Amino acid sequence: MRLVFAGTPEVAVPALDALIASDRHEVVAVVTRPDAPAGRGRRLVASPVAERAEEAGIEVLKPAKPRDEEFLARLREIGPDCCPVVAYGALLPKAALEIPAHGWVNLHFSLLPAWRGAAPVQHAVLAGDEITGAATFQIEQGLDSGPVYGVITEEIRSADTSGDLLTRLAFAGSGLLVATMDGIEDGTLKAVPQPAEGVTLAPKIEVEDARIEWSAPALRVDRVIRGCAPAPGAWTVFRGERLKVMSGVPAPGYEGPELAPGELAVTKKAVHVGTGSHPVELVWVQPQGKKPMKGADWARGVRIAAGERLGG
Repeated sequence: MRLVFAGTPEVAVPALDALIASDRHEVVAVVTRPDAPAGRGRRLVASPVAERAEEAGIEVLKPAKPRDEEFLARLREIGPDCCPVVAYGALLPKAALEIPAHGWVNLHFSLLPAWRGAAPVQHAVLAGDEITGAATFQIEQGLDSGPVYGVITEEIRSADTSGDLLTRLAFAGSGLLVATMDGIEDGTLKAVPQPAEGVTLAPKIEVEDARIEWSAPALRVDRVIRGCAPAPGAWTVFRGERLKVMSGVPAPGYEGPELAPGELAVTKKAVHVGTGSHPVELVWVQPQGKKPMKGADWARGVRIAAGERLGG
């Protein structure tokens, strides 16, 4: 089939690469978000998908909004058979959905109907799910509600961050997306409606959602730290300034003094903080305006006094 691929971030690149490598399909164009400011100089930078497409000599379309008539006209001229999508980041209007003969097919990183929305991997980690996966489905006007073509499953490991899990799903899901294109092209694959039961939503994780509540059990604190890594990053407050907690591990074997929620205990090799259950060891932190550092190094540098706490 003639394909127009839609995607934006780095996580979409493995799927684009897999489709480019396919000997059954041709990626004739790519749709991605417009260039965005990045870095200290805030200069405009192309998306990872745009950069990869340009390297491969593929036409890149960057509509401000996918309902723009100029974009829709160009898409009609190209005449794709199908438009595979991975993390494009913009809502597609009905006029765009109707152009390809086989519609737009999204690779979504959850086992639908669970975790419909922008942050399915983060919510799976935050919720303590043991199994997640990826699904390909036909895009319709509803939020990730279209019929499903295929799924793969992936175990969520005890130390997985959202970044770790998303990387694995991006590569495993790329094979699923190619297989879905193959099945649509040869007519062997039919989409199945999602069940009405089991629907959960996964809205974008906002900065305030990533604030650590030290009165929660260590298991919950651990999930927040892992679920919000690498972005937006779990955080707390120390001496009136934000402290990002990049990595931390529950320490049920902790043998120091009893700690109240948020209370800090420092040794030569580690720094622990109290929670609603057993303490958590702070492995990597990032003070406001500074580079990441080991938790123990940070604690020694700020000279924590007895009884000082995180959390304001």
